[in-house]
Amino acid sequence: MIKLENAQVLGWEAAIRGMRNPMNSWEKSDSSFIDLDLQEYHDILGNDGIAPEYAPSVIVGPNDHKLMINLAKAGSVDAKYRRMIVVTVDITAPLYWWKEFDTYKVGTVANSCSTMHKIHAKEFTLEDFSCEHLIYAPGSAKSCMQHVIDTLNMYRQFYLESKDKLFWWQMIQLLPSSYNQRRTVMLNYEVLAGIYPKRKEHKLDEWHDFCDWIKSLPYSEIITLEG
Repeated sequence: MIKLENAQVLGWEAAIRGMRNPMNSWEKSDSSFIDLDLQEYHDILGNDGIAPEYAPSVIVGPNDHKLMINLAKAGSVDAKYRRMIVVTVDITAPLYWWKEFDTYKVGTVANSCSTMHKIHAKEFTLEDFSCEHLIYAPGSAKSCMQHVIDTLNMYRQFYLESKDKLFWWQMIQLLPSSYNQRRTVMLNYEVLAGIYPKRKEHKLDEWHDFCDWIKSLPYSEIITLEG
């Protein structure tokens, strides 16, 4: 399970202006940078595929779009402008997915909910874990998961009553990697261009959903080189 919320995409004007600096070709730029509500954006572009929260304050003109694509096709060194298109998003995902995401260290910043400080803040429930693929039957994996949750809640109660760190350790070291953690993440189009081709065919469903989200971003073709 992965949930992506509250996404914002920023930095278009500086990215496009900077993209034209190497050839001093600013006069060829034909993009518009205006504040548009979603309906105005659709009226101009006829694009009903952009989710409301992603409606950008830019209409990339044909000249700029062509240059963007050509530079993207030339590789990351030439497509430096993508580093200036910043994305912020809230991601809720299991710890096993975050372990893979954490390999992308350059160009990313994240503030996470604290497991160390807040693991005891609420009672554990099945909804706190990504376990949609677990088999449910007597003695099955999902039954084992429920037993783990019951055990976590038992030690949580012991810790709340006693404040004994021994019981806190039981929660920390027993917690499954399917536990869902929320982080607010900042990255950019260049980071996403590195992620997309490597993860779109990954075994984990979470990566498939993440790559689908990438494709929903404004002008995602400069990331994916698709479409």
